[in-house]
Amino acid sequence: MFTVVDRISWPGSPERANEDSCGVSGDWAWVIDTSIFPGTPPIMNEVSDAAWLARFASERLSELAARAHDGDGVALLRHVMEEARVTFLARAPEERHDVLTWPVGAMTLVHRTGPVLDVWTFADTTAFVRRPDGSVLTVGEAPELRGYEAAKAAELLRASGSTPKTIFEAPLFQAWLTERRQRQKEGRGLALLGLDPAAADRVRHRQVPCEDGTVVLLTSDGFSALVDLYGETDATGLVEAALRDGLEPLARRAREIETKEDPSGTRFPRFKESDDATALLVRA
Repeated sequence: MFTVVDRISWPGSPERANEDSCGVSGDWAWVIDTSIFPGTPPIMNEVSDAAWLARFASERLSELAARAHDGDGVALLRHVMEEARVTFLARAPEERHDVLTWPVGAMTLVHRTGPVLDVWTFADTTAFVRRPDGSVLTVGEAPELRGYEAAKAAELLRASGSTPKTIFEAPLFQAWLTERRQRQKEGRGLALLGLDPAAADRVRHRQVPCEDGTVVLLTSDGFSALVDLYGETDATGLVEAALRDGLEPLARRAREIETKEDPSGTRFPRFKESDDATALLVRA
């Protein structure tokens, strides 16, 4: 069973909904980071349908994870996504049956069975696993995906003359995002948490050691940016700081970089001045 050491989830801006969530249920834990095409009006009694998906998935995982058969993460994810699809489409008008208007998300789900940790990852959330000897494993696709996204952000910011605060309004950005979502619609993009249960069959899976005393830090990319974008610390330093000082000072440092040191995105190209930042620190 996991014991929660600390948790934090901050919206990127007071004016925006927090589209992240996290949770723990017995030997399961997860972090979720959702999004939706900019300007898509909400229909699920939320200011954002992405925020609805993050909360819905977390609530259903809290209810279902403890009963998941044999730690089958793929079956659990498929079940939750099927429920999300039915719930969303029951309310969606015809024009919202277009998958380009659906919320999607990154996610890391972990489950411990004895000395083994199963890690399932959609996109750019991360599991930092600190073993009792102090070594830290980084599990997930975030470092590779961050390199691509930062390069694309630099290109589009430069070409459009935008900043991370205004890039969403730029036609170049919207065209790129539309093409990216179209690839997703055609099954040529990353597997993502969302309303397509078949994506569960393409989730990335890895097993790593998880002895008693292992610490697991699950993060959205807005939090892991301290490592893989801002270079403020490395994976080991991030987990050690979280254990020593808690998660809030780390989240505050990310905000300082984003709002005071580099709001223009010149040093650290990105598509938001500040992203939602969520982290969950648990001990096995």
